[in-house]
Amino acid sequence: MVCTFWAGTSGTRSLAKSKSILVLNGPNLNMLGVRQPEVYGRDSLADIARACAAEAKTLGLGVDFRQSNHEGELVTWIQEARGRQAGIVINPGAYGHTSIAILDALTLTELPVIEVHLSNIHRREPFRHQTYVSQIATGVICGLGAQGYLLALQAMANLVNPKKARA
Repeated sequence: MVCTFWAGTSGTRSLAKSKSILVLNGPNLNMLGVRQPEVYGRDSLADIARACAAEAKTLGLGVDFRQSNHEGELVTWIQEARGRQAGIVINPGAYGHTSIAILDALTLTELPVIEVHLSNIHRREPFRHQTYVSQIATGVICGLGAQGYLLALQAMANLVNPKKARA
């Protein structure tokens, strides 16, 4: 799933020079709404993408919303964000607990990163309590369901445009 939304005021403005945020979703997140709704909620990934687009519009941000079940594809998208995006919001799914490659890619972007998890990973199985992504993340939001994505975009707006956020 790849959806790009630009919520800025100029239709000719390039994403490379915009305040565009890459929102990445890892494995199995394409199954939201049907996969363990008691844990992950009833919102589909498409529902979350629409909510992120609406929130980004109010924040004056562009959003490039993507999902892949393939670690290498996520790494490539992260690498491509360097110099193109203003920040990254990532729900790495299970790759958060296993992928040094994603950690390394996030590190090399030198961008602010906010990690999101729908469930509270600290109230679940012990292997979920730590993630590699958290080592590089500017902030981590977990346990707030789909709302976590919107909070991450709000926080990212403050990180990439602090003067506007304080005005």
